[in-house]
Amino acid sequence: MNFRSDNTAPAAPEIVAALSNVNEGAASAYGEDQWSKRLDETFSVLFEREVRVFTVASGTAANAIAVASLTPPWGAVLCHREAHIECDECGAAEFYSGGAKLVLVDGDAAKVSVSALHEAIARNERGIHSVKPAALSVSQTTEKGALYSPMEMAALGQAAKAAGLGVHMDGARFGNAVAALGCKPADITWRAGVDILSFGATKNGAIAAEAIVCFDVARAEEITRRRKRSGHLLSKGRFAAAQLLAYLEGDLWLTLARRSNALAARLGEAAGGYLLHPVESNQVFIKPGPNALAKLRASGAEFYDWGAAQSGEARLVVSWNQSEADIDAMAGLLSSLR
Repeated sequence: MNFRSDNTAPAAPEIVAALSNVNEGAASAYGEDQWSKRLDETFSVLFEREVRVFTVASGTAANAIAVASLTPPWGAVLCHREAHIECDECGAAEFYSGGAKLVLVDGDAAKVSVSALHEAIARNERGIHSVKPAALSVSQTTEKGALYSPMEMAALGQAAKAAGLGVHMDGARFGNAVAALGCKPADITWRAGVDILSFGATKNGAIAAEAIVCFDVARAEEITRRRKRSGHLLSKGRFAAAQLLAYLEGDLWLTLARRSNALAARLGEAAGGYLLHPVESNQVFIKPGPNALAKLRASGAEFYDWGAAQSGEARLVVSWNQSEADIDAMAGLLSSLR
């Protein structure tokens, strides 16, 4: 019963088939192959506007390159204090941007609130002696599994644009967000003011295939250079592009995400009063106490502790391929704790 992370899941069969299908003969390198050349058009249809798409191998690379393209070295990137770029990327955003500062913002369920954003902007607009706010980065879903509705994203985007900020979205679990919200991808991205999206696929069935989706195509040339300079222009780009094309074909990405979301909801119901946050995607946060967590592990459950040390909190992440048996067993264990 492995609920550590959706990164532990295998590749979806459709993704493996796509890799096999392009693994024949020679193809142009460095994104000049026929599959890579289809990405811009395919994603433009998905997002209902012209976009430029850049493949990279990891979410950290996507975030760092995207954020760096939105801020000068003396700038500030505003993000939630629990954001992945703050807590789990070893300073990549600061490094790739040449020293820009991450300014941390508060909000429930790891969501940036408009009021907190206004406060952070005001706090850092102190002339030459402070970093200059340049960008806002939000996670969709958040690190607590919460969602920004289209209305919430539009409000944040409007506040950011009014302050002259670029907007980046960390969409490592973007598929889970769109599947849960039932909205169009455009509604929580460019229509809400997002300039650049880190479009995740690896957690939801792909193999080291992520995309930087640039809605502000005027920034594309800079991203092109930053990707190459950072060592993330893949020589055999067809293997990343083929995965992303298969991921979108027939709404595979949403099918996989809907399944993991639905199974996570079952665990949330079983957790009852131990649930820390409403289950909105494929992550479940519980607080049954240290002894109860030890009992779950003794019964074969694998997961990460969360929160402060010895807080008795844990995170359970449901993968696209999680078995019904795993869910039934884990739900039974959670119910037995109540």
